[in-house]
Amino acid sequence: MTTAFDPIDLSGTQLTNRIALAPMTRSRSFGPSHVPTDSVALYYAQRASAGLIITEGTQPSVVGQGYPDTPGLHSAEQVAGWRKVTDAVHAKGGKIFAQIMHAGRIGHPDLLPGDLIPVAPSAVAAEGKIYLHDGPKDLVTPHELTSEEIRETIADFVSASRNAIEAGFDGVELHGANGYLIHQFISSTSNRRTDEWGGSVEGRTRFAAEVTRAVAAEIGASRTAIRISPGNPLNGIGAETELEATYTAFVQQFDPIGLAYVHVVENTRELTNVLRKHYSGTLVLNAKTEGPTSSAELALIEDGVADIISFGALFLANPDLPERLKAGGPYNTPDPASFFGGNDAGFIDYPSLAGN
Repeated sequence: MTTAFDPIDLSGTQLTNRIALAPMTRSRSFGPSHVPTDSVALYYAQRASAGLIITEGTQPSVVGQGYPDTPGLHSAEQVAGWRKVTDAVHAKGGKIFAQIMHAGRIGHPDLLPGDLIPVAPSAVAAEGKIYLHDGPKDLVTPHELTSEEIRETIADFVSASRNAIEAGFDGVELHGANGYLIHQFISSTSNRRTDEWGGSVEGRTRFAAEVTRAVAAEIGASRTAIRISPGNPLNGIGAETELEATYTAFVQQFDPIGLAYVHVVENTRELTNVLRKHYSGTLVLNAKTEGPTSSAELALIEDGVADIISFGALFLANPDLPERLKAGGPYNTPDPASFFGGNDAGFIDYPSLAGN
């Protein structure tokens, strides 16, 4: 029987276990250059006992930024900053993928230089507010990307992925979930286009598919992954139509490519099982639970529902989580007040079982 503590071959990348650090925005890459700091390097190195680390969302371009103090992968300075992170993780025997995240319409002009405004498949604002350093502000109506600009945006993802490999990452995860740009193209709520980038299931998933194929062609499919969240209404996506048909068709097209993995933010176990049936590659699952993902979800690997389980808040608060899961605890309690920004408190000061 396969367990969470068994190794796995991730399309050539050897993982020591099947426990992943889920991508979580931490907003601690300060200043106008948005370069990861030494504390960011320590944060990830502390969690290098994960089979796989997936970083916080990292913008592929200036206009892709959605929140204050998030890192980028579009400048030489950022590449050098991330190199410190990957070196620190690899020195402890860890494996790390960069999550490439274009926020799309989830952002604000005050975050962007000059007269830039957030972009999206359609000029449809998401309901809600964005929290900036000077307080909450309404989300704005984004600029609708032209076909030429869509191609340029795909090129931005490719360039950022190439930069990630230059920075020493073992691969990249494309953020196609949680209401950000790739998800905005997939959903009929945010994508009102009638050209080849919208309308039908094929049209709405075209951007996601072309980004994934273009990145795979640049850095290799074995170093390329994608995260999806079928039915997740976050960031104004709302109720998605043709849910099973859309995501089944989407994952099926990646079977012949040989991606490193598909990462599913679970909506229902029924849909997870359907996707599992139609995708034969490695499936990383962020399981739907009543509270934070816990040791109980490790049974999903034993049952064959998933190949790897990703942990968010529990891993944030327990840098040595695989050891604690194996021992049955105890667990540090996460502090939500320090999740999104701040100093090193609630970032790199959670103790390990060894007390350091």
